[in-house]
Amino acid sequence: MNIIPIGIWGGYPKANSSTSSFLVEEDGFHLLIDCGSGVLSSLQNYISIEKLDAVIITHYHHDHIADVGPLQFAKLIQNQLASNAKTLAIYADEQDLGYETLTYKNHTNAYPLQSSQRIGPFSIDTTLTNHPVRCLALRLKSKEKSVVFTADTGWQASLIPFCKNADLLVSEANLYQSFEGKISGHMSGRQAGELAAAAQAGQLILTHLPHFGELSDLVLEAKSEYKKDVSLAEVGKVYRI
Repeated sequence: MNIIPIGIWGGYPKANSSTSSFLVEEDGFHLLIDCGSGVLSSLQNYISIEKLDAVIITHYHHDHIADVGPLQFAKLIQNQLASNAKTLAIYADEQDLGYETLTYKNHTNAYPLQSSQRIGPFSIDTTLTNHPVRCLALRLKSKEKSVVFTADTGWQASLIPFCKNADLLVSEANLYQSFEGKISGHMSGRQAGELAAAAQAGQLILTHLPHFGELSDLVLEAKSEYKKDVSLAEVGKVYRI
């Protein structure tokens, strides 16, 4: 399984970048996790849009869905040019009015993201996170290897069993430790490390990063709790598990 960060920022993209998003590849299947601002442009550095097989939307905040509309227009253009039109599957929480907007003619089609299901080569489990709107953390498993994406969340102990023994934990770290308890719905680097340690994850990658401060401090905070491999997500790097 290959995990490729497409974007790393929370809230909005910095110049020439995109918000937190990941491309997951296995056996020729290409799955995009979240499609916020700048993601569609960044994605094309790694695969052509027509090779995309499915998309998962963790929640409906703009930094996770802003490029869904452009993606739908891209599919419209491609299907007009292609001899065989392909409908792109978009999986998301159906308990939101935004769910209906994910279906666009015969170019994209919305499917409910369930607590447990199969998408391509992946078995996928979800759980609700601690966020101001409904948001789903994801656990993907293929060939006995697993990766967990926390999506956006504040600290919650119920994530520990969900992340248990994951080969790779991709955790949000939108806060520095000094902001713990002051801003809800997000974790600090230290809390991401605490989660990785309690879950005995094999590796920790930090994403959904803040736009201020020294990002390297997030890694130091995480390492104060978690003694294994910790790094900031690096756009375009291929993490193989």
